[in-house]
Amino acid sequence: MMSGEAGAAVLETNDDSPKMPDKKKTKFDVVIIGAGPSGYTAGIYCSRARHDTLLISGLLPGGQLMNTTDVENYPGFDEGIMGPDLMIDMRKQSQRMGTTIIDDVVVDVDFRREPFKVLTDSEEYEGRAVIIATGANPRKLGIEGEEAFAGKGVSYCATCDGPFFRNLEIIVAGGGDSAIEEATFLTKFASNVHLVHRRGELRASKIMQERALSNEKIKFHWDSAVTEVKGDQKMQQVILKNLKTNEETMLDAGGLFVAIGHDPNTQLFKDQIELDDAGYIVLKNKTHTNMKGIFAAGDVHDRSYRQAITAAAFGCMAAIDVDKYLTESKDKQE
Repeated sequence: MMSGEAGAAVLETNDDSPKMPDKKKTKFDVVIIGAGPSGYTAGIYCSRARHDTLLISGLLPGGQLMNTTDVENYPGFDEGIMGPDLMIDMRKQSQRMGTTIIDDVVVDVDFRREPFKVLTDSEEYEGRAVIIATGANPRKLGIEGEEAFAGKGVSYCATCDGPFFRNLEIIVAGGGDSAIEEATFLTKFASNVHLVHRRGELRASKIMQERALSNEKIKFHWDSAVTEVKGDQKMQQVILKNLKTNEETMLDAGGLFVAIGHDPNTQLFKDQIELDDAGYIVLKNKTHTNMKGIFAAGDVHDRSYRQAITAAAFGCMAAIDVDKYLTESKDKQE
């Protein structure tokens, strides 16, 4: 009898399988909206701080990294790790710490008063604090072959993927600061970088333009657009179209970097919290928004770095700020 109870206790202690969410429970200390590196990290820290934490994953649990192949620049993996594997590990760790994770889509929120309400397709949840970690999506060209070769030559982040394209011809689509910055960075690896821009002049700042125009590795294709990506197992060519003459040419290339901006996933919050002109959440103090008790983490407010590790760091910061907020709120009530 005693050995049976001991064995059961050992099995329970060592069981790292995710706990099933209590679908009847709707009230939590913290509700996290979004399940990328920032959301999962926030879940780990909030749960470890003994806050009853709910994470609502959204349409794409794991965020943009679920569409990424090799991740070489996340510390702790000397041989790299696949993006989806990293997200699965983060999810498991957050659950092991006690975070309840529900794969559902948030359709509405009410941040006007506490407890804050978060409505999904199937339930209404309440939280004393909310962390928004919904991320941002890269804008796409919407051309033939772009989706098929995503992660197989087509990329949206030079910092993330540039080193995979050593000694290859690379295309960069765009003409703003981010495109020039990515093109300049990629010259460290590429044999040549072909910058394709729809206009006859760049939209980037003057200093960025001067830097690019003086770089011998950057070739400019003015008044042009990438209209198709071709290849076999990986991308091999692109079709360029001159928008003035309608002439089409095929260019051999091993990579296409799309640098035409990002769209933060904040439509849901535009009437609830302060956003900037581009739709990014405006932070007022550390990770606090303009609404008391509402916090933000990751690419949903970060328009500069957009890295998995910085998103995770912001998730940590938001969770620490939430812990302080909830502790101080409790002290005031007592």
